[in-house]
Amino acid sequence: MIIPQLFKDKTIAVLGLGRSGKSTAQALLRAGAHVLAWDDQEDARANALAKGLPLTDLNTVDLAKVDLLILSPGIPHQYPAPHPLVARAQLAGVRPISDIEVLCLSQPQAQYIGITGTNGKSTTTTLIGHILKERGAQVEVGGNLGIPVMDLNPLGEDGVYVLELSSYQLETSPSFHAEVCVLLNITPDHLERHGGMEGYIAAKKLIYKNSTSTDTLVISVDDPHCLSIYEALSVSKKVNLLPISISKILSEGLYVKDGHLYEKGKSVLDLRKFDRLRGTHNWQNIAAAYGALRSLGLEPEMIHKGIASFPGLAHRQQIVAHYNNITFVNDSKATNAEAVAKALACYQDSSLYCLLGGRPKEGGITNLKPFFPSLKHAFLYGEAASTFALTLEGKVPYTLCDTLEEAVNAATKLALHDNHKGAVVLLSPACASFDQFRDFEARGEAFCHYVEGVVTQ
Repeated sequence: MIIPQLFKDKTIAVLGLGRSGKSTAQALLRAGAHVLAWDDQEDARANALAKGLPLTDLNTVDLAKVDLLILSPGIPHQYPAPHPLVARAQLAGVRPISDIEVLCLSQPQAQYIGITGTNGKSTTTTLIGHILKERGAQVEVGGNLGIPVMDLNPLGEDGVYVLELSSYQLETSPSFHAEVCVLLNITPDHLERHGGMEGYIAAKKLIYKNSTSTDTLVISVDDPHCLSIYEALSVSKKVNLLPISISKILSEGLYVKDGHLYEKGKSVLDLRKFDRLRGTHNWQNIAAAYGALRSLGLEPEMIHKGIASFPGLAHRQQIVAHYNNITFVNDSKATNAEAVAKALACYQDSSLYCLLGGRPKEGGITNLKPFFPSLKHAFLYGEAASTFALTLEGKVPYTLCDTLEEAVNAATKLALHDNHKGAVVLLSPACASFDQFRDFEARGEAFCHYVEGVVTQ
């Protein structure tokens, strides 16, 4: 755990006691700060108390006497409206910050690699960290995935923090500065939290806010928003740019052609060999990781070796089981239609039974229409079921289900009955999980449990 000594004797309010909030509060207590920790949810408060974390109802606190407010990422500070406590803090001149900001202020001597984008952040972050570890570097991996950053180990000037950064975290981490930044893509997501698309783009651009001409921004130029950012930065020369593309040949940077990654016009990787990183979306992740690591001076051979040994991530096209003619795939992390499209593109030659549902996001699944002909059957569950049914009506056969478990059982039964070679039951929900599950991890774990019940019965 990192002990942020610079906050000793400070009065720090911590709002939101999920994983990152609890971790930050505990680290601050160990540093000697006066911590006022609170969560609106009774079960979260009970959990914090059980872990020995003292609580203070921030609704009763004069926030003008607080030095800092540390905010969990899920709590709004601007749109659609600030949380009432955040609004009070801002009126008192207290700006909300994130645990990422605490890390940056506490560990300024280390190097940082920051990764953001709408999709692919976790795979790219974990892949970069894996390759650095394989090389023997002192590296810690965290942020918007896995271990909360305050639970990471402190690092000296030879260490590297590899951080996945959400748009929420970027907005509340004003001191974040990375030697290498990665911007993978920008497509509509979390728009209600940013006041629309322009606000979301502005949040993503904060990844390089503190960058200088000695730093590197690895940036995709395949979507119009990232391309526009690249063109503007090319003129300003604010930061060293390394463009990447999986759809077009570039005169500089990295690009993918016929399944090969090219650097300076020379093929350096055959991307088709990496079975745990299937699909063109993962080719973008590999290109970004390769570019980031080359910017740090790693040799292509070392990067190739690290990619080859990468085990992949749970909930991202994770193969759960093979049963008779069926392969079960857990892609619970696909919480929007763009992510689902990437998964469907990998299985167009399969007999595909797709599980879709949860709490719907803006836009629904209308942009999946090019993939509808490849779907044998869709199983719709949760809050989105009736809306998705309207989109699929007359185009894809579907079954309405109340729960994910019911959808798994129905899909398995139909796939066994159809007995098509190469059948795939794919959980790729295109929705948030919050109607039935705590988060996408819990949803994916439930899917794996339901599949285990099917294959062992």
